[in-house]
Parts: sequence; C-alpha cells; structure tokens
Amino acid sequence: MDIYELESASGVMVSVGGQLPQNIALKLQEDGKAKVLGTDPKDIDKAEDRHKFSQILDSIGVDQPAWKELTSYTDAKKFANEVSYPVLVRPSYVLSGAAMTVIRDEDELEEKLLAASNVSPDHPVVITKFIEGAQEIDVDAVASNGKLLVHAVSEHIENAGVHSGDASLVLPPTSLPQSTIERVKEIAQKVAKAWSITGPFNMQIISANDPSGGESQLKVIECNLRASRSFPFVSKVLGTNFIDIAIRALLNKNVPEPVDLMQVSRDYLAVKVPQFSWTRLAGADPYLGVEMSSTGEMACFGKDLVEAYWTAMQSTMNFRMPDPGEGLLFGGDVETPDLAKIVDYLNPLGYKLYAANEEIKQHLEKTSQDGSVSVEVIEFPKQDKRALREVFEKYDIRGVFNLAKRRASSLVDEDYVMRRNAVDFGVPLFMEPRVSKLTCAIDQLQ
Repeated sequence: MDIYELESASGVMVSVGGQLPQNIALKLQEDGKAKVLGTDPKDIDKAEDRHKFSQILDSIGVDQPAWKELTSYTDAKKFANEVSYPVLVRPSYVLSGAAMTVIRDEDELEEKLLAASNVSPDHPVVITKFIEGAQEIDVDAVASNGKLLVHAVSEHIENAGVHSGDASLVLPPTSLPQSTIERVKEIAQKVAKAWSITGPFNMQIISANDPSGGESQLKVIECNLRASRSFPFVSKVLGTNFIDIAIRALLNKNVPEPVDLMQVSRDYLAVKVPQFSWTRLAGADPYLGVEMSSTGEMACFGKDLVEAYWTAMQSTMNFRMPDPGEGLLFGGDVETPDLAKIVDYLNPLGYKLYAANEEIKQHLEKTSQDGSVSVEVIEFPKQDKRALREVFEKYDIRGVFNLAKRRASSLVDEDYVMRRNAVDFGVPLFMEPRVSKLTCAIDQLQ
C-alpha cells in the first residue's frame, strides 16, 4: 500500500498474479481503500468461497457435482455414504487444488477429517462427489461487465482428478462434439454474467456420461476470476492475445466486440504437456492428483494429436521413449483393464515385459486380449536402492508404467518405490491411464 500511495496509482490489478492477489483482493478494497480494477472483490470472494460459489451455480442453473459444506465428521460420513465414494474433500475457502484430497473409503475420511484437518464449525470442509472416468474441459476467457468477449475451450488428455496444471491440454479439442463446445460457451456466458466479470477468468468443467444415454453431463468444478497459466498457450494457438483484451477490459478502453474463436476452422492443433521436477525433490512421491505438482510446461503444434503430443513430450527434459527389445516394468491398479490394454499395445513391438509381483503378472497375462503375452516377475528390493538399481540394469528397464489409484502410505510401498526410483534412475514414468495409452499408440505409429 505504501507503493500504491507513493505512486498515486489509479488502481491495482489482482487478476494477473496467481492465487495470492485473489485472496487479498477484498482486504485491498475494504481495508486498504485501493481501487481494484476489473471484477469487484466482493464478486471475487463469491467465487473463492466454495459455499457461495456453489450456491450461485445452483441459482443460475449450472450443474455441478453433488456437494455440501460440513462442520463435523459425523455429518461428513453421512453425506459421503449418501453420494457414495469416492469424494473430494477440501477446506471451504480453497478452489485451486491446495489441501484437497480424494477420499475412497470411510477409513480415509476419518483419517483426513479427524487426524489431519480437525473439522469443526470454525474449520468447515466442503465434500463433493468425485466422478471417476470423466473428461475434464478447460475454459480460458475474458469478459467485460459480465459479457463474454473471447473464450477458448481445451480438453485434457488425462481423466478428471489430475490438477489442470499437471494435465496435458489439447486445443482445439479432438474428441469433443461441437454441441458440447457450444454448451460450454453457454456456461461461460452464464458465469460471466452471474459474477459480473470484467477481465480474465478460467473454468474447469467435467464431462460425464449420462446414465440414461443422453448427451454428456457438463458439471462445473472450479472457476477462478483471474488469468490462468494456460492464457499464453490459448493465445498462441488461437492467434488472439487474450491478455491484451483482458487489459482493455480492465481499463475499460477500446474494448473489442465479442468474437467466437472456437468457430474458426483450423488445420492444426497444439498440445501443452507438464514438466515435473521430481528429481529435485528427494523422496517426494511422483504421483498425479488434485494438488498441482508440475513446475513448468512445454507446448508444440502438429497436424494432429499424435504429432503434437509426441513433439511436446520429446521436448520435455530427459524424456526418452524406450526402444523395442528393452524392458518395461508394470505395477499399480489391477481393478481396471488399463494396464492390460497398454500391454496389448506394446507386446507386438518386442518389448520385454516385467512385473514386481505375481499379482500384476497374473492380471496382465489373464486379462490381456493378446494370448501371447508373457510377463516375468523380477526381484524388487524395496529398501536397498543400490540393489534396485542393479535390478533395473540387469533387466534393462527403460520404462515404468505405474497406474496406482492412491498415493503411497509409506516409503516401502511397492508402487512408491517403483515410481520414485524410476525418476531417480532417469527412466520415463507413466502414471495416468489415458496418457499411457496415447503414448503407446504413438509408439506404434512411429
């Protein structure tokens, strides 16, 4: 505030600096008497407070996953049983991923709320139904006085549940029907009007299958009234400077007329992939979840999804696709057919297939559609890093596929040891089903 007063500033922008300015916007206006440019901080608060956010979505007829703000473990357990597990648990004043957890059973819920969060009337939590297998859609947009000016609709390669900052983004979308893109625009228009947005904003929407067989269900899971990290990406891909339009809106000068950039036909697309820094975080579990882990990103253009994704992945640090004849190690969830589908892609290419235990071996050999699949169980020391490195070298393991549903509970958890040491040994690690399958399909097309 000293700088603000010294410079006799005509206003302050809080929508281009990440999450922290959003958190202090209301105090800047009410306590600091600063003029906040763009969306009124009171409206920003209505988006940041999960309870207010969800109430407004209900009032404007925009769907969202079932939710409830709760102040006791007993009520939380009752609601989780009503909507069925898994559920997403978060503090009330958090939207962007911090302190959020996917809970899959009652034991995890008790541990989270009683041991970790100490839920109480002073510390309420919001519990939301977590929809597995849903597709996530990103919307970057700019509005002026509640009117949508420009917007971009991108799709995630990963299933919903991976933080948007850690997800691979595709623009224009390759799998969304035009009707879905138009419905997403309608939601963006309703949101812009409801919050009287002036400036940039970003939304995450999930697309879930309708049990009755109708159109996919679109449910808003998040809305930030600020520029997101994908603003430069969508600007480059669509050939329109979103932040330039946002600044015009914030200053209310030379504001352009609304335009629908998603209606323009393009003979290219682009993919943005995350860059992780697991090697610099000794002991950290390389696991993708609702809290963001990436520290950067790479984006590349291509004539189709395969070319753009492959180019982007090759641009990430220390990435090398395993060559046929080298070893691949498999582990993680055996409750879904994803691992077996990956093996079906890879087995004809001549890779050597390994598992860390007999259960994974039996799962892959019995559920794979390729009857010739043969998986070897290898020794897997969990507490001797040097011995494990020797195992990786002995079997020439150059790729690890670990599709675990849960973060590791201990340092001797087999999946944790597999993921952590793949990173430490410089071996490509694939942790998400859709990305893993896309990568395998790419390898077949090379």
